[in-house]
Amino acid sequence: MRLAMTIAYWCVLIAALLPYVLTGYAKGTARGYDNRAPRDWQSRLEGRSARAHWAHLNSFEAFPFFAAAVIIAHLRGAEQSTIDALAVGFIAARVVYSVLYVAGIATMRSVIWALGFFAAIALFVVAA
Repeated sequence: MRLAMTIAYWCVLIAALLPYVLTGYAKGTARGYDNRAPRDWQSRLEGRSARAHWAHLNSFEAFPFFAAAVIIAHLRGAEQSTIDALAVGFIAARVVYSVLYVAGIATMRSVIWALGFFAAIALFVVAA
C-alpha cells in the first residue's frame, strides 16, 4: 500500500528544517563564527543573532510535539482537510513566531507561540 505525502506531512518536513534556517541566520548575522567551538560562540551571541539562536532552540523543542500530533491524527483517521489546515496553521504560527522573536517583539511572539501550540493540541483533539 502506497500512502500519499499529505500537506500535513510536508509541514512536518518544513518544521524539521525551520531550526536550521534560524541557526543559519544567527551564524550569518554575527561576527567571528568559530566552527571549532560553535556552542561557545553561540553562548556569546547578542541581539538579533542571539534571538535567532533562541528561536532555533525553541523550534527544536516544538518539533516532536507537532510531528507526533500530525502522525497520530493521520493514524487515527482524522479528516485530512482538518489535519492539513491545522498543520499549515502551526507552520504559519512558527514562521511568524520566529520573525517576531528575531525582531525582539516579545508579547506578540508569545501570543503567536500559543496559537501554534493550540494548533498542535487541536491535532490530538481531532484524532480523538
